Amino acid sequence: MPATSSDQPLYRIDECSDLMADACVCGDQGDLIFLSVWARDTAIQQFIGRLTLGRSEDGLDQFHVITDQGGSLPVFVGSVERLEKRLTRSYRRTLFGSMVNLWLFDRRCIRPDKSSASALALLPRSAADPTSRLWHLVKDTCPLPLLDHWQSPVLALLREREMLCSLRMALGLLQGFRLAIDVPALTEALGDLIRQGVLTAYPYPARIWTPEVESV
Repeated sequence: MPATSSDQPLYRIDECSDLMADACVCGDQGDLIFLSVWARDTAIQQFIGRLTLGRSEDGLDQFHVITDQGGSLPVFVGSVERLEKRLTRSYRRTLFGSMVNLWLFDRRCIRPDKSSASALALLPRSAADPTSRLWHLVKDTCPLPLLDHWQSPVLALLREREMLCSLRMALGLLQGFRLAIDVPALTEALGDLIRQGVLTAYPYPARIWTPEVESV
């Protein structure tokens, strides 16, 4: 996850005027995947407290991020138990005193849920080709044995079956990916590719050995 750039836009949170976000990634249903916000310590602690209250009085089970075009992005928190947090204090003096940076993120961003064969990946938008990182994520998450030279056809298959998708709702310097493997369907599809000769045990056809014939 990248550090905040000085020229990175900041986005206001409608329900919490003291907080400013520099990155937010959501799932297709608006479920919170990652949020990075800056504020003074008291405002950050108040925000965390409201999230834990959920739907109760003064709780916060959803909020809205105001985009730089003036739009409103709804973010649904859901169960806070699935979220992890990281706090970093910036001791650089500002007009408002020292600032605190809070990261809230789905724990599947740092470790796959192998029981459901699902995972999430957050990568910098500046990454020219996320293929290698996504392939490692697939191998770490999938219970099936996958050979490295299967990378291209397997990733193509996962995208075709929508088991590997880009997360379209993202603000800031991050892009997100969701991996949700249907293990029985993938097992059948890999079997078909093996029978078709698309997936092989070796990266190149095995060399056929022939005995040398001695000339008379």
